[in-house]
Amino acid sequence: MKYNFDKITERRNSGSYKWDTPERDDLLPMWVADMDFPTAPAVIDALRKRVEHGVFGYTHVPDEYYRSVINWFSNRHGWEIDRSWFIYTSGVVPAISAIIKALTEPGDKVIIQTPVYNCFFSSIRNNGCIPAPNPLIYTGDRYEVDFDGLEATASDPKTKVMLLCNPHNPGGRVWTTSELTRIAEICLRNNVYIVSDEIHCELTYTEGGYIPYGNLPEQFRNNASVCVSPSKAFNIAGLQIANIITPDPAVRRRIDRAININEVCDVNPFGVAATIAAYTHGSDWLGQLVDYLHGNYTTIRDFIAEEMPLLKIMPLEATYLAWIDIRATGMTSESFTDMLLRHTGLMVNPGTMYGSDGEGFVRLNFACPRSMVCDAMHRLKAALDMHFQA
Repeated sequence: MKYNFDKITERRNSGSYKWDTPERDDLLPMWVADMDFPTAPAVIDALRKRVEHGVFGYTHVPDEYYRSVINWFSNRHGWEIDRSWFIYTSGVVPAISAIIKALTEPGDKVIIQTPVYNCFFSSIRNNGCIPAPNPLIYTGDRYEVDFDGLEATASDPKTKVMLLCNPHNPGGRVWTTSELTRIAEICLRNNVYIVSDEIHCELTYTEGGYIPYGNLPEQFRNNASVCVSPSKAFNIAGLQIANIITPDPAVRRRIDRAININEVCDVNPFGVAATIAAYTHGSDWLGQLVDYLHGNYTTIRDFIAEEMPLLKIMPLEATYLAWIDIRATGMTSESFTDMLLRHTGLMVNPGTMYGSDGEGFVRLNFACPRSMVCDAMHRLKAALDMHFQA
């Protein structure tokens, strides 16, 4: 392998939210969804060059930025994006919040498919809206969309927006074209606007990869905004940059106004430089990263199957987030994560962070060197052995 993902980079005392928030030095933090790998060398080189310039004033986003994003999604995913559809902003969460502000009034409802990314809840509530959960159906080894429930929820006149997580966090699903089309049909029929968070789109393990919502037919594409960013795939979340892709010009004007009201209309020079470098020169690095991440997943899957039969890991189609079914232990998600932390220092997320439908699950971030994954598995087993022998 050309790139060394086994190398451990010390992140303590670097201002890392993931590593420096915990107060114990013996902790192994596998909670916050960023990676413990340095970003692609091409991105580092571009940032180094930008730093050496020495002047960091207000940023003009150049043509090269738009071309890099357009070419990346065209070449990798067959999604043809028009430059006029872009609104850049400081992150996917600010993007989602601004779109909700633009398209709703306080008291309106916003559909979410729970369990789902926890910031969806805050983005809805911060705009005075009401989360309208349409829980995913857990079949025992994957999540499916409850289309009957979606139809009923979307038909409520107070429901104005649906937040779609594509690929899904924390369930790890890559939605198929047929699933996306049924969602699109239901929402269009009920005048519900779709906001598709596609931040994990490059981290997929299925043969066909992810399907951009923007690849659906025009009538569905015009009823949606898609939020994308290189931040997850290239581990540059701290550089704070994302794009909202909105084909409908009238909706785009409303979102642009909300972006300005929320004062998230400016981006920094490092985010721009990193995006151009990642999308222009980062494909080879990303391919090897995805292979390595899948190896981490299979390491966890096999260890759990062989050593911890009480647990069950969700078959993973995307993301670097293992969704682990702990219900056979008889413990709640909170008590399980507290037990792990107390006895072994392993820090993971309780499933209830992602809504009440996440009860009985925990989320573990395995985007780290494999030695750390193995350490986490041994800590997990030690905690279970200690608890059930007590």
